[in-house]
Amino acid sequence: MADRMAGSTLEQRLRPYRVLLASRARAQMQYKTSFVTDVLGTIGVGLAEFAEVWVIFHNVDVLGGLDFTAALLVFALSNLAFSLADMFVGHLDQLPRFIRAGQIDAFYVRPLPLLTQLMTSDLSLRRIGRLSVAVVALVVALTTADIAWSPATVALIVLTVVSGTAIFSALFTAAGGVQFFLVDGAEFTNTFTYGGSYAAQQSQQVFPDPLRIFWTFVVPTAFVAYVPAVAILDLPGDHLAPTWLGWCTPLAALLAWSIAALCWRAGTRHYQGAGG
Repeated sequence: MADRMAGSTLEQRLRPYRVLLASRARAQMQYKTSFVTDVLGTIGVGLAEFAEVWVIFHNVDVLGGLDFTAALLVFALSNLAFSLADMFVGHLDQLPRFIRAGQIDAFYVRPLPLLTQLMTSDLSLRRIGRLSVAVVALVVALTTADIAWSPATVALIVLTVVSGTAIFSALFTAAGGVQFFLVDGAEFTNTFTYGGSYAAQQSQQVFPDPLRIFWTFVVPTAFVAYVPAVAILDLPGDHLAPTWLGWCTPLAALLAWSIAALCWRAGTRHYQGAGG
């Protein structure tokens, strides 16, 4: 009886979120030509980023300790995580528009939490195109790479995708919290979100140590793909990315979300309303 009551309560709590997400999805698919065009556009973005990797390794055999297959795995993991995060919370970078227009005040009077409302205000299904490119690249990388398959390897891949998505989601959330202070500072916050996405696609060995430390231990995008890929492929790693560090990706995600929560809390408390 208690289990059924708990399940019923949970279903009631989740119902508003399901309704919101379903309505957003139907709204985007209402205009099919526009939706298909948007999806094709995001596929083009994914293919353009893949083309960069292919062109580089068409001219060199190894870069930053990775061959083409290893680099493809890093590319796939980072793009998959970023695409998922971008689909669900990427529109938080539109927060300054809500603040300037005074629309953010309307969210405060609704019963759902502010962050939940913003996350469900726009389910960007068009980004499924880039996501599909990442999935195909991941399948190709996993089937062609020299991987010693085991339950631990499968668990590490799943942890990597989930934790990588959480890390990028945390970056978008932290950037949203900072926007309450900056409003017109999108270029600054994009350094950590979209700049972090680009850095995550690379072998971290191509960066000088100060940048590697920044992208590994300050903004932990290295944990999204490169560090786990070293562990998945059982590569030797180096002084900043030993093989065992790949299992620390969930800890990096937890740390990223702790900082994101503090940024969001500070930002929402700083906001005084459209009237100042």
